[in-house]
Amino acid sequence: MACQVEQTRELTDANAPAPKPLHVTYKEYDSNASVAQAALASEIALAITYNGLSQAVMMVSPGNLEDFIRGFSVSNDIVEDLSEIYDVRLSHFDQACQADVQISSRAFWALKNHRRQMAGTSGCGLCGVEALEQALPQLEILHPAALPPAEHLHGIRDRIEQAQQMARSSGALHAALYFDAHGAALVCREDIGRHNALDKLIGALQHAGINTRSGFTVVTSRCSLELIHKAVRAKLGTLVSLSAPTALTVQWALKHRLNLIHVPHRNAPRIYSPV
Repeated sequence: MACQVEQTRELTDANAPAPKPLHVTYKEYDSNASVAQAALASEIALAITYNGLSQAVMMVSPGNLEDFIRGFSVSNDIVEDLSEIYDVRLSHFDQACQADVQISSRAFWALKNHRRQMAGTSGCGLCGVEALEQALPQLEILHPAALPPAEHLHGIRDRIEQAQQMARSSGALHAALYFDAHGAALVCREDIGRHNALDKLIGALQHAGINTRSGFTVVTSRCSLELIHKAVRAKLGTLVSLSAPTALTVQWALKHRLNLIHVPHRNAPRIYSPV
């Protein structure tokens, strides 16, 4: 990232909305086609440090970054809740951003201890076990939540399209949305990464103090096992996906009492958990 920091360190609002899409020139695959412009989604490299300790670097859409950092911290079990995040400061560079996050001593000690355990197993043949423990972690079993009424899922794809303001102009973006107990789209977060979109939504919901047990969360992407992990850690009540889940995803949703619904393109919604 050193090549990106040349004399451009700038502290900005950590939760500024996403910038407008970038317009890029293109020409269709036709010798007679004229040059045109298309609006494309933006992305940057985001590096996150906790109390000065580097933790992750990922590609994200450059909007609602504070929501993303909050959600990422909770859904990846770095903090137990938002009270353990004391401060978030962003430094913007050319095509990159550095997030300096201050967390509680308890959370930081747990993070460092986990990293030491990972480093200590790197030469003893147990690193695969550690990786499996991360992929299949022990999670809290949720209290059952009521399923949303069937009518709240009617026309859900059209309502998602209306809520996705960034995708309407640029495409190439996943979305995670929260619909309240009345079936209204309350919060929408978009990102080039499906995990990032859900993290942004979780961060926004928890920061606003919204009770996510009464409504339902929708992801426009494939419902992977990692999204189930994030949903359970964030104590969501119902997760709805527009793409079919895998068998393992369903097993984990059932085990942890997370409502899981798939909305196919042309068929009625399918409830996979509970059954």
